[in-house]
Amino acid sequence: MASTLRVARSVLQLPAGVRVSLYQQQRSLYHSYEHDAPPAYPPVEQAILAAAYEHVPKSGFTQDALNLGAKDAGYLDISTNLFKRGPFDLVMYHLVTQRLALGNRVQFLDESWGVGRKVRSLVLERLRANAEAGVVPHWQGALGQMSFAQNIPASLRELASLSDEIWFQAGDVSVDTSWYTKRASLSSVYAAVEIYQTQDQSTEFKDTEAFLDRRLEEVRILGSSLGNTLQWAGHQAGAFVNLARSKGVRI
Repeated sequence: MASTLRVARSVLQLPAGVRVSLYQQQRSLYHSYEHDAPPAYPPVEQAILAAAYEHVPKSGFTQDALNLGAKDAGYLDISTNLFKRGPFDLVMYHLVTQRLALGNRVQFLDESWGVGRKVRSLVLERLRANAEAGVVPHWQGALGQMSFAQNIPASLRELASLSDEIWFQAGDVSVDTSWYTKRASLSSVYAAVEIYQTQDQSTEFKDTEAFLDRRLEEVRILGSSLGNTLQWAGHQAGAFVNLARSKGVRI
């Protein structure tokens, strides 16, 4: 929790131009049903990471998982030197592959669904992917790795990419200034809900689902009354700190 707060604070402390550029980069990103998926990793790295990923439920996002993955894939332990960021590359593998798979996990057959309902469904499906992959018990450790200064830019870019993908899959085609606001707000909501999920002991993460609904409603209300992303971000940062305090973090 504390590590994620460091990431959130780092975002808010970035110059406005840098914050905007994080979202501008998403204009050229791959969307899962526009084209065939490009290979995210070279073959050797893909083989090791895919094998290591199978060990995450037991070993977490650790060097041990990478070493076991290399062995399973038929490579020596030294081959893990390919991953200059160490276990953080395994964290990124989870984030990237689950984002790219999201479009295949959700099919909207009911044409009456609006964009907002689709966004909710996509966020829930992405959270279910965490549970199905067995990473939820280890996600606090992953967040710790994401909070390291050298890893924050990549972590934020991937969060922005996920937000962009969700809006795209939901059918949002807006090109006005709300493009940035919606992606910034969804990124903040998703990050908070994912933290909540790591603490949730309810059946099938029902409490997480309820928490998501409260955050989405908050965004809907605030979005109609606040005129710019920075004002909204300031409000959400306060809510984020309150959430952390409710989980026992001393701030």
